[in-house]
Formats: sequence, C-alpha cells, structure tokens
Amino acid sequence: MTATHSTESPAPVGRSGLARSAFVFIEFQNEWLDATGPLKRMMQDRALFDTAVANAARIIARARALNANIVHAGLMLTEDPGYLVFGKGNGKSGLKGAIPAAGTWRDAERVRFPEPFAPRRGEFVVAGRSGASVITNSNLDPYLRNNGIDHLYLLGFALHVCVESTLRHAHDLGYEVTVISDAAPAFTAQQQAHVIGQVVHHFGRSMTTEELLETLDHV
Repeated sequence: MTATHSTESPAPVGRSGLARSAFVFIEFQNEWLDATGPLKRMMQDRALFDTAVANAARIIARARALNANIVHAGLMLTEDPGYLVFGKGNGKSGLKGAIPAAGTWRDAERVRFPEPFAPRRGEFVVAGRSGASVITNSNLDPYLRNNGIDHLYLLGFALHVCVESTLRHAHDLGYEVTVISDAAPAFTAQQQAHVIGQVVHHFGRSMTTEELLETLDHV
C-alpha cells in the first residue's frame, strides 16, 4: 500500500518547534516486535508492519541526533499479573477483556523495549497507563505540559487501536498531533487507508516518514 497523507501541508518543525514537539513511540516492545510475539501474528499485512518498524528506526535515529524529545509509551502490567486494573477481565468488553484473555503485557521480557527502541538517558518512559490511549491514567500529560511540549508525532501499534485512541485523546486535551502514516501500521492495508484517509484529519494531520525527515533536515 502507498501511504497517504492529509492535503494540509504540515507546519515546518524548526528549532523552536522541535523543542515544543515530542516523538511518541507507542508500544515498540517485544509483544509486537519479537518474532514469536503473539501480537505480531495479528498483523495480517506483514509488509506494512515491517516497513513501519524500519521507518520508526530511521525516525528515532534522526530524533536522537537532533536531541529531540523522545517518549516511549508502552504498556507494562508486570506489577499487576492478575489484571486487577481491568477487573481481572471477567465479563469485560474490549481491551479490558481481551488483554487478560491473551495474557499479554505482564511478562518482563515481553514488555521490554528492544533496540533500537530501548530508552536512553534523557528519554521519557510513560508510566501508569491503563487505557487504549497512552495518556489514560499515565504521567504523559504532566510531562508534556511541564516541558512546554504542545505537538506530538505519533508512531506505533496499532494505528486503528492505540494510536487512534491517543490521537483523539491528545486532540481533545489541546495538543497538535501528527500521525506518521507509514510508521504506524494497522492490521490490514484497508484499515490503514480508512484511518489515514477518513479519521486522522478530524483530530490532527498525517505525514509520511520521508516528509518528516525532510522537515527535520532543515532544523
């Protein structure tokens, strides 16, 4: 699939804009990235997934070279192996039921961020998250506001679930949000096209990896 983007031209980043921006890497953890991980099997369009991971690696390398604000927004339930936060999943709909049923996000190795996405000194790791949006019940919003960050670039898994939920949540909190369309895969190309073409522009904008890297070339 050829990644699409909004017709609205993304604002140039610039040095001052970069200081007020954060690159939010959503769930670049072994639950998705390990070859034997249960979630990777949900990615029906494997080429879409592989391209997104490769693009995200390019973006994090460039962001680090520019000393940009990098956020690692994972899900970590290792301290809650019984899924008490989700009522143990008993009779729960949506992710509150699906996560306990699958037994994901509670194994220490599965929630680890592998290279090149392992957090480095000075990069923020989200804690406390308990929802589809990485902002829900987490310390991300205070971090962003306390550091004068008002523009988020979203990458990660999966576009039509946690990335979209974060997009909507961040928009409603007043943030400018840009989804990197070819670094945030859905399960299928059809899902990808729908979210990028029909959903994103209501809550922010989208751009491709190449468009983003081109803007960062001028910082």
